[in-house]
Amino acid sequence: MENKDGTKRNELSIGMEVAIVQKHHQRSGELTEGFIKRILTKSPNHTHGIKVQLDTGEVGRVKEILEEEES
Repeated sequence: MENKDGTKRNELSIGMEVAIVQKHHQRSGELTEGFIKRILTKSPNHTHGIKVQLDTGEVGRVKEILEEEES
C-alpha cells in the first residue's frame, strides 16, 4: 500500500483529518492537526505537500493524512 503523505491532490478531500505544517513552523517541523475546509493548491501534486486551509482557518502544507477515507 502506498504511503499517503499529502503530496497528491486526489488523495485529499474536504472534511478529511490531516496534519499540516504552517509556514512559520517549517524550520521546527511542528505539525498542526485539523480537518480540511479548503484545498488551496491547484496542481495535481506538490513535492512539499498540498496547501490546505483547516476548519480553524490555519493554512499549511499537508504532511500526513490521519484518517483514511471510507469507501
